[in-house]
Amino acid sequence: MCRYAGELPIVESGAPKFALFEIKAEWLYEVQCDTGIGTQADDVARVWGDFGLIEDQIQHFPCARTRSYMFDDTACRMPHPMADSQTNSLQVDFCGLSLATPIVLLSGCVGFGEEYTRVEGFSNSDVGAVVLKGTTLEPRLGNPPHRVFETPMGMLNAIGLQNPGVDKVVGEILPGLDFTETRFMANVCGSTIEDYAEVTRRFDDSPIDAIEINISCPNIKEGGVQFGNVPAMSARVVAACRAETKKPIITKLSPNQTDIRENARLCIEAGSDGLAVINTMMGMAIDIEKRTPIIGNVQGGLSGPAIKPIALLKVRQVYEVAKLHNVPIIGQGGITSANDAIEFMLAGATTVGIGTALFYEPLACKTINQGLLEYLQRHNMSSVSELIGALQV
Repeated sequence: MCRYAGELPIVESGAPKFALFEIKAEWLYEVQCDTGIGTQADDVARVWGDFGLIEDQIQHFPCARTRSYMFDDTACRMPHPMADSQTNSLQVDFCGLSLATPIVLLSGCVGFGEEYTRVEGFSNSDVGAVVLKGTTLEPRLGNPPHRVFETPMGMLNAIGLQNPGVDKVVGEILPGLDFTETRFMANVCGSTIEDYAEVTRRFDDSPIDAIEINISCPNIKEGGVQFGNVPAMSARVVAACRAETKKPIITKLSPNQTDIRENARLCIEAGSDGLAVINTMMGMAIDIEKRTPIIGNVQGGLSGPAIKPIALLKVRQVYEVAKLHNVPIIGQGGITSANDAIEFMLAGATTVGIGTALFYEPLACKTINQGLLEYLQRHNMSSVSELIGALQV
């Protein structure tokens, strides 16, 4: 992907045009940037803007020698935070795992861990962990187009959990990942409790570092959000997965429910080691000329800055329960800057999830790491962990 003339052309890693996987990133980059056309997969309606972000909240480093945003010259590169003497201050402990930084790349936004490595200047070593794309027992083609659409201050998506199935992920994709760069977490999805348990069992016998249980996907018609909106059902899924693995389990909670605190409590009691708060909000968009829904699935998951205030509140509510059990939280929902990340940590998050921001600025993690270091210096703090739950109410 590249940003050019105010547009962000996207080739979605989960799109049904499998041939795109074979196209060299350099060639694709040149085609898109030279033409100035917002090239898209046919299941992307529109993601061209900046999600309504304030320009100085995300830093760009354009090279003078090109019209586009390249990162192949020394003058264009940001300082690498991981080479800084202060890097130890960014380390956090999450579910017994030592993470280099509190940043976690969110499931569905970075494919299976190698898509963004094609972007010049991007490195998985800039983040504490990468959550892989949602994986089911059998391969899924996903939802009909359109699947992605930009909305004011956010983005709707309804991919439908397209993936090649757990056998291919474990047997072919995981061996190609560099586990020395960062931690990798699986994202387990299913239509039945038995599906969740079996996919978890397959990942248990793999090098994956932790397993995220996605009980809150709003984009599939079976399972998914139904499991996540009923606390007792959520707990049953977690308990079934807990019986199949000794790896850390993180339960991804839905914001589309009556009492997220109760759901968190029951998931913890069922064996969840960590919680991801929150998944996307349910939303839709309408084409007024055609008088039809823009998203092929009618509804999709709303992400981006639009949901940040809701996500912050949910993190705080869940933290009130989780802290009693020393259960850490991945805070997520509209984080685009170091300031956002600090807010989530103050609210109670141990780590912060970055997703939609990457569509606008693929190198946002570098900026956020640097901003966290500067904040710690400014406030004479020795560790980012000192921020966790430090909100004064």
